[in-house]
Amino acid sequence: MAEISSNIQQSFIAEIKHKVRQAQYEALKIVNVHLIRLYWEIGKSISEKQSLSWGKAIVPTLSKELQMEFPGVGGFSTTNLWLMTQFYMEYQGVENLQPLVGEISWTKHIIILQKCKSDLERQFYILATKKFGWTKNVLITQIENKTYERYLLNQTNFDKTLPDSIKNQAHLAVKDEYTFAFLNLSDNHSESQLEKALVQNIRSFLLEMGHQFTFMGNQFRLQVNTKEYFIDLLLYHRQLQCLIAVDLKIGEFLPEYKGKMEFYLSVLNDQVKLPNEKDAIGIIICKEKDRTVVEYSLKTSQLPIGVATYSTAPRLPKEYKNLLPDEKEIIKRINENFTFTDEQ
Repeated sequence: MAEISSNIQQSFIAEIKHKVRQAQYEALKIVNVHLIRLYWEIGKSISEKQSLSWGKAIVPTLSKELQMEFPGVGGFSTTNLWLMTQFYMEYQGVENLQPLVGEISWTKHIIILQKCKSDLERQFYILATKKFGWTKNVLITQIENKTYERYLLNQTNFDKTLPDSIKNQAHLAVKDEYTFAFLNLSDNHSESQLEKALVQNIRSFLLEMGHQFTFMGNQFRLQVNTKEYFIDLLLYHRQLQCLIAVDLKIGEFLPEYKGKMEFYLSVLNDQVKLPNEKDAIGIIICKEKDRTVVEYSLKTSQLPIGVATYSTAPRLPKEYKNLLPDEKEIIKRINENFTFTDEQ
């Protein structure tokens, strides 16, 4: 019998390990769906009994009986039973939420249930958690950083500069404001200090930027004839498969920043982009911006650019609540952003 090479054996073993992990993952998904359905039914039953004027005492009694009957099985505490009831009462009959109850884990459902009040906000975080694979801690961070509002309000020209296959996904890749509270910078920091601090805290920076971003370098050098130009930060978005040029500004957005970014993107597309990659996208991150000035500046651009602000402390501008689009537009944005295929 011919001797099998070590590389072939290792490749075979790795393939089997992958199949086992995939099967375990699929099994866990099925278990989660059945568990959430069970919790839904328990919440429904308790809710129905409450409507028949049963007292609250039935819940601790039920909790005690379930824990005695199923020792070692968690999830039947009095607190959790009341959460099941709240889960059912707030989601049942809500068209955009009820079909999503089996999409994420119970722990993440509880976080969303307790921290988000509107149905549309809950729908957004359920879909984003499923799509991006957010962990419990990442989900909490995203909610506390007001990711929902920042995605809805982002200012880009993607609708007219990107193909339909990626424009919705690109919208999700750019926020309206970024929180760099992890930097511990003074209020009077310079652009070079901001850039250096972001690079030194690269893991936190990429987490704040969002899912699928990778770091390619800072002060990324471009050469045109005999002159050199430098992009503050160059990232890559794995799912969009494109370079992301980031220009940092410590003051207010100025219209001329758009022209500088267009220059960067043109050179990246001609000199750096690989044949299999899509055209580069630019993000200008400023300390402040006038939304009307940004709107006029991006109107004539033929290259994909987003303009965002940043803060070095966790906050959300008070005017954000007044700027949110109406319910119809929010539904449209959520449906568009989460219905594209994985291949896109």
